[in-house]
Amino acid sequence: MQRTRALCLIGSLCLIPYSAAAEPQAAKPAAAAKPAPAKAAIKAPVPVEAQRSAVAVPVPEKKNPPPLAKELFGKAKVAADLSPRAIGSYAKGCLSGGVHLADTGPNWQAMRLSRNRAWGHPKLVKLLQRFASEVKQDGWNGLLVGDISQPRGGPMLTGHASHQIGLDADIWLTPMPNRVLTRKEREEISATSMLDNTKLAVNPKVFTASHASVIKRAASYPSVERVFVHPAIKKSLCETTKDDPDRAAWLGKVRPIWGHHYHFHIRIGCPNGGCEPQVPVKGDDGCGAEVTGWLKKIEASLKPPPPPQPGAPKWVPPSERRRITLDQLPQECRVVIESPGAPVVTEAMAGTTTGATPPKKK
Repeated sequence: MQRTRALCLIGSLCLIPYSAAAEPQAAKPAAAAKPAPAKAAIKAPVPVEAQRSAVAVPVPEKKNPPPLAKELFGKAKVAADLSPRAIGSYAKGCLSGGVHLADTGPNWQAMRLSRNRAWGHPKLVKLLQRFASEVKQDGWNGLLVGDISQPRGGPMLTGHASHQIGLDADIWLTPMPNRVLTRKEREEISATSMLDNTKLAVNPKVFTASHASVIKRAASYPSVERVFVHPAIKKSLCETTKDDPDRAAWLGKVRPIWGHHYHFHIRIGCPNGGCEPQVPVKGDDGCGAEVTGWLKKIEASLKPPPPPQPGAPKWVPPSERRRITLDQLPQECRVVIESPGAPVVTEAMAGTTTGATPPKKK
């Protein structure tokens, strides 16, 4: 029997007895409800930069730039096996069928042989041979010949902007010695400057009447259209040839230009119509305002340069600015550079050709 208990309070009021069995039991937990499916989490927006980086964008293949024309023509060792032609302009062209001036002739010696720049149009090479012979008769001991052109002309790796079509040649203002120079000497000997200490006038002890006579003979050939000299040399010629009745005919071809104080530059006209001719000279002696203007330029260039202005572009040498590709040269120059090499034709004597068979005509 279960025990009962009664709780009575004063005033016959009793609380309902209860038994332990009658105590309310803890409610059984209801069957566990299946959890509601969780809602998909909302992702934070991906930054645009991250989206772009995640997208696989095809990278265009980098194409190597075309080689510079000076690299192509500078590597050519022999002339193109084509008929002789000067192509394009003196500063933008090439040479086919060039011939090589012999390293040593009866009245000349070629200098800086390692450059391989003693190539020219046959008409220029023959003129140089004639010139060397005639100045020897005038009392000049013979010519030291500097750069003419590369085997196939074209832009040069270093130096000249012109000399590209086989019609330009540099002649030292130093006479040839009485002996044959060695290859080493031809690389190392320096030409003599004709200028005095001011760099604005010739040194009369160095630049003599013999020098003036050599320049005059060069300018007197009908095929020669220009002879480039330093402005101080031009001024000296203007002052010392006033009594020469023919001076306008030859002195007008002698043009002042930068440099050219230790050599002069001969340029003949286009011999075949395939190149761009020079503008004809005016017919006067070329003295006066033009020479004065050039000397002012030279004088200004001798002063210390002003400090560079902030943000001013960096100075780039002219040789680096001439970044011409083969496509920028006349179309015929592609044929010249891609043609097989010709047997070396060396012009050793005036009017004769020695060496291998002459270039084929095509």
